[in-house]
Formats: sequence, C-alpha cells, structure tokens
Amino acid sequence: MKSTMMNYQLTIPAILQRAKEIHPEKQIVTKMNDESIHRYSYGEFYTRVRRLMDALQKAGIKPGDRVATFGMNHYRHLEVYFAAPSMGAVLHTLNVRLFPEQLVYIVNDAEDSIIFVDKSLSKTLSDLLSQFKKKPKFVIMDDLEAMEAAPLADAIDYEEFLKNGNDSSLPLPEVDENKASGMCYTSGTTGNPKGVVYSHRSVYLHSMSICMSDSLGVCEKETVLPVVPMFHANAWGIPFACVMTGATLVFPGKHLLGHALASLLEQEKVSIAAGVPTIWNVLYQHLKKNSYDLSKLHTMIVGGSAAPLSMIEGFKKDFGIQILHAWGMTELSPVGTVCRLRTTMKDWNESEKMHFLAKQGPAVAGVELRGIDDQGRDIPKDGKTPGELIVRGPWVTVEYYGNPSQESFTEDGWFKTGDVVTIDEHSYIQITDRKKDLIKTRGEWISSVEMESQVLKASGVLEAAVVAKPDEIRGEVPVVFVVPKEGESIDKKSVLGVLKENFANWQLPNLEDIQVIDVIPKTSVGKFDKKVLRTRF
Repeated sequence: MKSTMMNYQLTIPAILQRAKEIHPEKQIVTKMNDESIHRYSYGEFYTRVRRLMDALQKAGIKPGDRVATFGMNHYRHLEVYFAAPSMGAVLHTLNVRLFPEQLVYIVNDAEDSIIFVDKSLSKTLSDLLSQFKKKPKFVIMDDLEAMEAAPLADAIDYEEFLKNGNDSSLPLPEVDENKASGMCYTSGTTGNPKGVVYSHRSVYLHSMSICMSDSLGVCEKETVLPVVPMFHANAWGIPFACVMTGATLVFPGKHLLGHALASLLEQEKVSIAAGVPTIWNVLYQHLKKNSYDLSKLHTMIVGGSAAPLSMIEGFKKDFGIQILHAWGMTELSPVGTVCRLRTTMKDWNESEKMHFLAKQGPAVAGVELRGIDDQGRDIPKDGKTPGELIVRGPWVTVEYYGNPSQESFTEDGWFKTGDVVTIDEHSYIQITDRKKDLIKTRGEWISSVEMESQVLKASGVLEAAVVAKPDEIRGEVPVVFVVPKEGESIDKKSVLGVLKENFANWQLPNLEDIQVIDVIPKTSVGKFDKKVLRTRF
C-alpha cells in the first residue's frame, strides 16, 4: 500500500529558503581578524548566497563539481556552505591544519575545481600550487588580516567575484535529496585521509536531529558560537542547524583562546558554544584568573575527544556552565550520541550525576548503535564489558569516497567505528579508548583515556596523554606525558600516587615513564596526536 504523503525533497536549498521566509531579521555575527565585528541578517545572507550561486555558475562550476574552502569560521565561509550545494555542486571543506602532503593528496583526490581561501591562509596554498593536478581557480576571502594575499593563479577577491552574480527572484533550483551536497576527509591519523560524501538528505536529517532538545538543542532562542572549525566535519553540522532554526550565529574567526574568546562570549551574550576539550581547558584556566559576565552561557558542547570529569565538575561548580558531552565522527556527519541526564535521574546524588555526565550518552534519534566483541557478538549492557562500537543510520556513511573496500563495515552493513566502549543498562555509552590506543599489560587491557582522566586530578597538571611502550616482562607499559599549568610544577610521585588510588600495581607506569613536557602535540582537529608521542619519545 502506498502512502499519500508528498515526495518533499530534504535539501539544503530548503533550509536556505526557510531562513529567508521565517527569520530574515535574525543575526549572523563574525569577529574578523582585526577584531572588528561584522553583522548582518539572515535575509542579507540569503541575497548574497543567491548572488554567489549565480557567480559560481558563470565561473563554469557545474552540478557535481567540487567547491573547496580553506578558511576559518566566518560569514563568507557560511555563504559558500549554502551556495555550492544549493546550485548542485559539492562543498568540500579543507582542513587548514593538515600537513602539506596530506592537503595536496586531498585536493587531488577530490578534484577540486575552485577553492575559496582566507587571505591569511593563502600562502599555504600558494606554496603547493605546482602539486595540484587540476589547477583549481581561487577566490580570496578577506579576513582583514594585516597582510597581502599570496600569489595564486587567476585569483579574484571574494567581493569582486560576488559582483559577477545576480540576485535572482526565481525559485531556488530543484535538487535531488540523494545527490552529494558536501564532502569531508578524515584526519588521516593512519594512512591517507579518507573521503566521506554527504547527501542533501543526510545533512537535512542530521540538522533536524541536533535541533532536538534531547540532542544539542539548537533553536531560535539560542545564540550559538561554534569554536569547532567549519573544516572539521562541517563544524559538527551546527551552521546548518542554526540556519534551519534562526538561532543567532556567532563566528569567532581566528579568536579561539583566552581573552579573545571569553570577551566574544561575553559581548555577544552567547548561550551555547561548541568545541574540543583542549579549547575549553584553556578557557577554564583563563576564567579562573579573569572576570567575565558569561551568565547567558548555559551549555558548552564538548566533542572530538573525551572531556575529563574534572573539567565537567569545574565548569559546573565554578561558573554554573553545563558541559554537554557528545560523540561523533566524520563518517557520521558527525553527531552520534549526546549525554543529557533523564528525568528518571533527577533524584540521584551529584556524584552519580557527574559519573553519567562524563559518559558520551545514548544514541541521538536517527542513529542505532551496538557494541561487539572480537567474535562479533553483542556485549552485555552492564557498563563494564568493553567492545567495539558499531553504528548505522541515515547520516552514517556506507563507504569511503573512491574506496569500495568494506573492511570498516560488518557483513550486515554496520559501520565499525574503531572506538572501544562500554554500554550501561540505560544505553549510555562510555568510550574507553580507540582500539589502537589500548594498552595490554600482563594480558589485561588498560584504558589510556581512563588513566588520562585520573592523571588530571594530580596537582599542577593541565593536560595528560598516555601511550603504550613495549616491555619484556609486562608486554606493554603505560607512558604518561603531562603538561604543567602556567606557573606551576608537577611532582611525578604525586601523579603516581593519584594513579595508585585507581589502578593495580601491575598497571602503573614506572616513575621514569612519567614525563613532563611543554606541550602535547595535537592533530589537525585538536586531538592528542599519540602517534607523534610514540615516535618522538
């Protein structure tokens, strides 16, 4: 029996049209590199997107062509976010923090036709021009950095490019919801980065999911600041959700740390912010020493890697700010789980609540998840038994771009995430490690994530990372890297003492394997780069 429902296409142009019709007066705010503030409305945004769509067509961009961006978070970047897919092209956000050889690989693999690049980042691409096979066109986005743009072949200023387009009053073009709308590449921690291609339908459904109050809660009344870069899994889909709902959208540009970020949060009365733990750790230390009015900031979304319990407790106790733990991957568009407490948990004591808030939470609506052991059997929901997390859903990839290999998928089509988790009786997951980061000592597994969380309780510790090294007797032993807080020192014995409270003697690192370093190397998306730690130390 057929339904009687309309075949309404779930597309990015539909999100754009809604912004024009429903909330054209709402604001998009950007802090530019010279610290000036750019403001305009969603209505003005819509007009400029329509002009950019026409300019792209006149520049020879066709449906299916890849339109790349190489920039930070700002309003022009958002315009490309919507113009490219709305005309049938494919938005391709390039990670500005990749190594040059990875960047060249990605541009060539995606076959980018045109690249929109921030003026302050133009030299990076200029130095690589000879290695780009397709010879893309370039559009320079002036981020108001005090410098000249580096020479790029046939480059044109963004505003000059926009003048080539007309603001059409015609309806937005019809787009098939199953066609590609965008693509992102994984950060390539092992081997070459892998491409994931999103559809219009997957972006639309993902946006609806993260607008739910049980998820990220993006809605019209909120003022949202994504610190997470627009080149990192589409800033977790937050820009699309904000345009869908009319949330006031605040972009930080390059201003991501300390006073620059705190003052923007205060000035724009931000209510929701999103970023990786390293960003919030630096902000927390700054807020402890400086005073700001962040009374409107009720939620800070944390993803990318696990937020330490000490951070969750610290923000709540000292500033009344809720840390909202989420988990996702590029392959999931990216949000898969969000950790909010349920009404049935309201009478729990604070310790129990904090224990759960340190987990990554249950699957958001639209995602199914399971944990499996090495034999592919489901792990029990006891909160103790570890297994690999596998997922499926309408915004989960079914393969990698140009790579039909199915090694990352189960025989029945679930995506194997590579994350090791436990699942409790409430269906909340807790990531214990990446499979490749587990430490096997005397035949038993140690979670590097759990050990890192405990090390952060030691006096003077700002950051901690744990990796394995071979040991003739134990098989592997943990090596603990710690970074001291500004102006403080770290006593290795006190770190060992904290670990003794939570780990058996045979699991402990040797005293000489607790190393104090100035900085922990980070990947292009702000995670600890453990492969560098293993190689360097």
